[in-house]
Amino acid sequence: MLNFHRHNKPTQGGKFAIGASDGEELIGVVIVGRPVARRLDDGFTAEVTRCCVNDWKPIANACSFLYGAAWRAAKAMGYTKIITYTLQEEGGASLRGAGWEVVAESKANENGWLNRPGRDWQPIYGQLKFRWEAS
Repeated sequence: MLNFHRHNKPTQGGKFAIGASDGEELIGVVIVGRPVARRLDDGFTAEVTRCCVNDWKPIANACSFLYGAAWRAAKAMGYTKIITYTLQEEGGASLRGAGWEVVAESKANENGWLNRPGRDWQPIYGQLKFRWEAS
């Protein structure tokens, strides 16, 4: 399923994942890990690093279900906040439906990502994003 994400490579690790099923097959997943941004990694903040739903078998509100389930699970594990990012061109209806809010706008970062060995630049890094939060 992760091979079908619109614009990101597979995630690197994670704390937990939740799947959504239609009763017969997996239709979506959400992966939650530590915040990628080091300044947000305070031990009490989790980050949804991937939310993916099958486009060929759409189930109404599957993304909202997954975002809500991720926040409930994170709270049960002691986290006080959960974040994720969307491109500004994406609507965010699933996040709003799950009770999340936009809390920040990130700048396009075309150079900073390459300051560590092994990081490959992708066009996605040069796009503006919104940071969403549930707390």
